[in-house]
Amino acid sequence: MTLEGRFDEERGVVRVGSDARQRYHDSRGYGYPLEGNEIALAPIEAAHLLYRGDLEAVVDDATGERLTFREFVAREPGAKFGVRFLVYADLRSRGFYLSPAAEPWVSDPPTGEADFAVFPRGKGPGDGEVEYALRVIGERTDVPADELGDGVLAVVDEESEITYFEVSRRDPTGASVADASLPNDCEATLLADRVVVWKPPLSLYETTFYGQPLEGREYDEPTLQLSLLEAAYLAERDAIDLEPSTVRERGREVEGERFERRLAVYTELRERGVVPKTGYKFGADFRTYAEVESVENLGHSELLVRVHPDDYVFEPRDLALDVRLAHGVRKTMVFALVGETGGIDWWSLERLTP
Repeated sequence: MTLEGRFDEERGVVRVGSDARQRYHDSRGYGYPLEGNEIALAPIEAAHLLYRGDLEAVVDDATGERLTFREFVAREPGAKFGVRFLVYADLRSRGFYLSPAAEPWVSDPPTGEADFAVFPRGKGPGDGEVEYALRVIGERTDVPADELGDGVLAVVDEESEITYFEVSRRDPTGASVADASLPNDCEATLLADRVVVWKPPLSLYETTFYGQPLEGREYDEPTLQLSLLEAAYLAERDAIDLEPSTVRERGREVEGERFERRLAVYTELRERGVVPKTGYKFGADFRTYAEVESVENLGHSELLVRVHPDDYVFEPRDLALDVRLAHGVRKTMVFALVGETGGIDWWSLERLTP
């Protein structure tokens, strides 16, 4: 026997009586209990039960109208109903139970911009475990940087395909050689958009991986070409004989205020024992190496880092492009969000198959 629900406009839920608690909540994690065997369903849950044929209809208390799945969906109850329903139905089909990320569906709901609390397979809202917080957006919905949060971002494109991204805070760390091995006052020349270091010690390139030899791979004593970022960092530490302010001013002339953000990220990565090198070939600011013992035995870089101000607004298409590119070259995409005072938030995004 199929049941009917009643739309409670005041609460914004669909109430279902009879044996609904045993049939829908206890066995399959839909809704939350009311008195007796009655349960309350979020509109998205009611729509899914209508879609499956488990609910015959939803009756609108205000009008008496009897709504099937088709009529119910046509009304699009709630914000983002269309894209949220597609993700809800997809995860249910994959064996997950999920609820709105709010009380009373979940006793300790996820914070932030989450739409759903997704439970581990085989568990439901009563088990007290949340696998991840899930946010749902359409492909044209921008995401401000300050709305990023640990969890999963589900993006629904215009053809109703869903891409899942795992979003998490990142703490880049490494074990590369410390800056204690840097030389002192190496002779250097500032050019238009780079710096040349004359007769540096071999270790500056071969051990700590600064610059590129002007002579290519064939050298006895390399002449190093440094990026302005590398030069500014080394000038601050008296490793080359240029004034730090002069190098930084040239950096700002070449790329504007973006230079200072990138220098802040470069500096923090170096201080964390991570070696950053240009990520230009990958469309990023940096590629990074967590452990560099020597350039001769250099492994693959692990991260691609893109630098943004902390008020940056992400477009989903750009996120998809960045993450897919990083995945294609066996790296993880990391976004470094730099505040006005120089503080940096690190976020990684990776494709996820639930």
